[in-house]
Amino acid sequence: MISSMEKKCSEMTELIRAQEKSFQSLCVSSAREDSPSSTVHQHLSFDGVRNSLSDLKKRLEEFCEEEFNKISSHATAVSPSEPKSREDFLKCFCYLTLDPNTANHFLIRSEKNRAMTFSVKNQQYSYHPERFDSCCQVLCKESVCGCCYWEVEWSGDGVYISVTYKDIRRKGRGKQCVFGLNNQSWSLCCSSSSLSFCHSNIKTDLRVPSSSRIGVYVDHSAGSLSFYSISDTMKLLHRVHSTFTQPLYAGFWVSKGNVRLCDPK
Repeated sequence: MISSMEKKCSEMTELIRAQEKSFQSLCVSSAREDSPSSTVHQHLSFDGVRNSLSDLKKRLEEFCEEEFNKISSHATAVSPSEPKSREDFLKCFCYLTLDPNTANHFLIRSEKNRAMTFSVKNQQYSYHPERFDSCCQVLCKESVCGCCYWEVEWSGDGVYISVTYKDIRRKGRGKQCVFGLNNQSWSLCCSSSSLSFCHSNIKTDLRVPSSSRIGVYVDHSAGSLSFYSISDTMKLLHRVHSTFTQPLYAGFWVSKGNVRLCDPK
């Protein structure tokens, strides 16, 4: 639609320019053939026409600019809709793996870095600057950009299913380290009795039944993050809109429980 309007405006502008050139040529031709007194009179007439054309051109350009701005604003306000069925979501499926270099010492990796379980025993992992040294957290290796969907199964009594920027703090137990307690991360907080959503240390209780299988959908460009319960059907648990300024990474906080990244099926 915008390209069509641009074409029309361009055509009209070119037509106006052609008209101006035509009048200018006619004016010069008349000046050569007629007497000086007649030339002055014709110039006065052509000046009026030229002014009218110039005014028309200016108004046309203002109109085109105004309409383009309206269309652009409308296009920005309309975000693409999310998939409607699980089959549609699975078309956006992202195969994620846990990054062992980020795993806290009390988390045990399994299933080729697709699962993580809390342990009371320190696993004595080697030092790595990206490792969470105090919080029982882990990140995935792959970044989340564009439209991505993945599913997680969890059990126990304390799991956060999160997305975060990669530069979240790794050292210590402060709010800048814990998923959901800062402006760099977003978390669905799962327990056997309740669900809640946390971002920037603001907790939103969700009045929906807890679910052991969670689907996560991210539309990075639209700034949309959605969590779904997965059973025989999909049910929206919570959706949030934000402005993502960096690539996102899936992450998990695990205490007295375990999480597993699911294969599509």
